[in-house]
Amino acid sequence: MNLYIGREASKLWKRFCAEISTEISLLIENWKYLLGGLVFQYIHGVAAHGVHYIHRPGPILQDVGFFLLPELGPDKAYLSETLFTFIFLSFVAWSFHPFILKSKRIYTVLLWCRVLAFLVGCQILRILTFYSTQLPGPNYHCREGSRLATLPPPDNAYEVLLMNFRGVLYGCGDLIFSSHMIFTLVFVRSYQKYGTQRFIKQLAWLLAVTQSLLIIASRKHYTVDVVVAWYTVNLVVFFVDKNLPELPDRTNGTALLPLSSKERDTKTRDESHKLLNGNSVDPTDRRQRTHQVNGKIPEDGNAVHVNTTMNGA
Repeated sequence: MNLYIGREASKLWKRFCAEISTEISLLIENWKYLLGGLVFQYIHGVAAHGVHYIHRPGPILQDVGFFLLPELGPDKAYLSETLFTFIFLSFVAWSFHPFILKSKRIYTVLLWCRVLAFLVGCQILRILTFYSTQLPGPNYHCREGSRLATLPPPDNAYEVLLMNFRGVLYGCGDLIFSSHMIFTLVFVRSYQKYGTQRFIKQLAWLLAVTQSLLIIASRKHYTVDVVVAWYTVNLVVFFVDKNLPELPDRTNGTALLPLSSKERDTKTRDESHKLLNGNSVDPTDRRQRTHQVNGKIPEDGNAVHVNTTMNGA
């Protein structure tokens, strides 16, 4: 038993180290995209914090969702945040599964480049929308009489740029459309495409619908904020995904590691040299990530080269 555990632990460690090496090479090639996406998350946060300064509380607007769904109340408003946290952490954990599991379909770095592109596209539209028209916030701390509903004019730019944790939780004015639904739908759409478990895909959509209802019931957003998020996020993901290069599929163990820019330039020069010399260029000549030895697939599940031996040859 101890021998079996030790052998499996050794395989897991080798798989983990191999994945680290691969993801680091992808990170070196794509760090600008990841950094840009993360920086924009801060910009989006600053924009949401800035609109709070011009928010003016007023009577809650007539809303069909408020009429149909009973109000949870301040003591149960945490339910929507709890579900959102579960969805967020579950997706993050799944995105790192290639480091541990033998069966894998994605590269973590490439997946997050794609996810951040979706988020940035949606958040740009969101910033333009909630700065265009400020609605009176329906949340408890945004209503008339609450000391958190308005903010005094900032003394300097640093006060706006340096957000605090309280400002993130108790913001007002950034309503159309729901940021929680942006993240939820982007994560669900991403798993729908790159996940492998059908039950989890169905459960993810059910959780997205539940999240929508809880947001409305907790009065954190108007129904229009959630409805607009549903069709806007799906449209943005569709069009952005259509214009991005497809991720390599690692399911069958034959995915090729994407070439770096330097290697692409070298390959282009080599192909041009072959053409000038009258030699044909093999379109399937690509850099292979790992080698298959004696017909066996290595533990990282990414073998792309079959070493065949012909008898008598």
